[in-house]
Amino acid sequence: MSVTYPLGFRAAGMSAGLKPSGRPDLGLLVGDPGTTVAGLFTTNRVAAAPVHLSRARIAEGHGRAVIVNSGQANAATGGRGDADAHTVVSATAGALGVEIADVLACSTGVIGEPVHVEPLLAALPILAGALSPAGGHDFARAVMTTDTVDKQATADTDAFRVGGCAKGIGMIAPNLATMLVFVTTDAKVGRDHLQRLADEQLKPRFNALTVDACTSKNDTVLLFASGATPDASEVTPDVPAWDELAHAIGEVGESLARQLIADAEGVTHVLLVDIAGAASEHDARLVAKAVADSPLVKTAAFGGDPNPGRILQAVGSSGIDVDPAAIDIAIGGVRLVHGGTIPAGYFEDDALSSSARVAMKEPEIHIEVSLGEGPGRSRALGCDLSYEYVRINGEYTT
Repeated sequence: MSVTYPLGFRAAGMSAGLKPSGRPDLGLLVGDPGTTVAGLFTTNRVAAAPVHLSRARIAEGHGRAVIVNSGQANAATGGRGDADAHTVVSATAGALGVEIADVLACSTGVIGEPVHVEPLLAALPILAGALSPAGGHDFARAVMTTDTVDKQATADTDAFRVGGCAKGIGMIAPNLATMLVFVTTDAKVGRDHLQRLADEQLKPRFNALTVDACTSKNDTVLLFASGATPDASEVTPDVPAWDELAHAIGEVGESLARQLIADAEGVTHVLLVDIAGAASEHDARLVAKAVADSPLVKTAAFGGDPNPGRILQAVGSSGIDVDPAAIDIAIGGVRLVHGGTIPAGYFEDDALSSSARVAMKEPEIHIEVSLGEGPGRSRALGCDLSYEYVRINGEYTT
């Protein structure tokens, strides 16, 4: 049930004929009156029309429903894209009987292709009529594009429920302030406090993702709180329930992030890149992303080649000030670099490189980099770069 696992939410999903394939392509999620929402959005300067619309409405304190289409990104569509986004949310508000300002929008699909408005509008009455507390799964399926499986997660505290779903397996390097994430809770949380939860619990988890170092024009993370729990007290940072709720939201975010990277386009290996000993968390994050984004590291992972020189080049070109003599690197717990030096004879297939090759065959490859004694730590979730990734994106049209 994912997004409808918490009380106070209804959802639906269907095929509106927006995709030639006939797969589900239109989803609707609605919270009870009084629902609050927080958002995180792409930092891409050429963001899609629905991103501009949703970002503005959340900033004004509005939003308890979201209409999501897949198949067309409604990005790079100029004034028509803005007009189409407003047309869609206005019609959705009419179908729901709510204020126009209460409806947000998300789109995903081919950049530059306008939303197929006419079949979307024709489907809206059917979609609104299908809304149900059991509709979370249909919603999760409807927002998919090249995903091979839907991504859903739930978590509980003593008093509250948290649910979520996500889509996106390519063009992912969020840099949040083609990935869409929807997280819900039935806790009662004010808008400012809900934004804090999104910033602290969801932002770092989805910012850790990188499939191909490409930041989509449509990346959106929405966190809704319905307040429908039987416990009517508001959750604020000074009450014990805050930490429990924060942990549950973080748990759902972590699960969705791991599901996204595990279904990345053409993936055969997931990369867990842990950086420690950096001068700051910011520096550690830059190094983690540099390693996970490196085409040489990614292709080495695909080929099972434990070449520590590729990781070293990524660390050294990350843009931060590093001491080469302080760098240690391990793959799967096997230390391959100590003090910035690769052991003599490593490439002659000695026991060390043999152990590393075994680690590179694991579905999840763990790369650990120590930069010294600093307090900065960070993790990036990445993946290998395969022939299949090239095929998918070479043929992608919808």
